[in-house]
Amino acid sequence: MNEQDANMQEKAPQEEKLPGNGLYEWVQCIVTALVACILIFVFLGRTIEVQGPSMQQTLTEGDRLIVSNFLYTPKYGDIVVLRKQSFKEDPIIKRVIATEGQTVDIDFEAGLVYVDGVALHEDYTASLTYDPEDFVGPVEVPEGHIFVMGDNRNHSTDSRDSRIGVIDKRYVIGKALLRITPLEKFGSLY
Repeated sequence: MNEQDANMQEKAPQEEKLPGNGLYEWVQCIVTALVACILIFVFLGRTIEVQGPSMQQTLTEGDRLIVSNFLYTPKYGDIVVLRKQSFKEDPIIKRVIATEGQTVDIDFEAGLVYVDGVALHEDYTASLTYDPEDFVGPVEVPEGHIFVMGDNRNHSTDSRDSRIGVIDKRYVIGKALLRITPLEKFGSLY
């Protein structure tokens, strides 16, 4: 093999790289990342912004949350995002107080919420529950439904209001898993 043949063999791999190949790889990477993000947010979770004062002290207006309904069944204490169009077009955020088969009653003079005759210990609430809205209790939660309330009880429209009432589980968008903004409050909600 002469010197000219050796030089051609060294240059051959470099000549195979086509112009624009790097651009194609970048576009492919970006498209793959976008598809992955879409699949994650459609099937595993989404973000939502808190609107209004009904969940204070736990959540404040403008907080952004990650919400997921992947293999989710509502249970007591969960913070859920739901849509009840008979009340409001936008999603609302509330806490699950009772699930199907449980009975909710509220003593508005003492400000206490009872589930199955037991007063709830609710250290997450801003104040005791004195605002009845149009609640007439006790209320037994039907199969496939939940009873929800805001943590800021006297400034929250929730299952005590007949426009919302008990919530069909099919209206639950998902459980709030994590606060992502503001960054100084990043983390768990519970």
